[in-house]
Amino acid sequence: MTEQENPAAAKPARKGLTSTGARKASAKSARSRAREFALQALYQHLVGRNEATSIDAFTRDLAGFHKADSAHYDALLHGCIKEAAELDGLIRPLLDRKMEEISPIEHGVMWIGAYEFQHCADVPWRVVLNECIELAKEFGGTDGHKYVNAVLNGLAPQLRGAEVEADKATGKARP
Repeated sequence: MTEQENPAAAKPARKGLTSTGARKASAKSARSRAREFALQALYQHLVGRNEATSIDAFTRDLAGFHKADSAHYDALLHGCIKEAAELDGLIRPLLDRKMEEISPIEHGVMWIGAYEFQHCADVPWRVVLNECIELAKEFGGTDGHKYVNAVLNGLAPQLRGAEVEADKATGKARP
């Protein structure tokens, strides 16, 4: 097929992105990598009900873990598991279905987002939201990122109200 038949083929790929729009590994920060490893570990917890210590030991042996922010990974993995009931309590009112019907990937991503909203004030709420959308795009179902976006966008004003309001006042907040 020529470029005239397929105009999209003429457009150069955006730097740092794969053909699906996900960030290339080389373009990821140590914190982004930590979130990826934490999500994989949380998946093991949600699906296999494995203990955090055994999941942690397994995950740290995975290729590329040395490039992740291990302190952030620790906070996410252990914090999300420890506060699972509280995180679910925050997320559940924003769902349009039962928690059991949510994919474990989207569930884990929402835990990460809710946890970071609560405990990682150094990470702007919009960064938390964007990182979680990226995780859901890369690891979740076809439109899972849209669901994660909707839920976390609903949660942000509750947990980061002043920050969200400040962004709205300056025109930076998402609708």
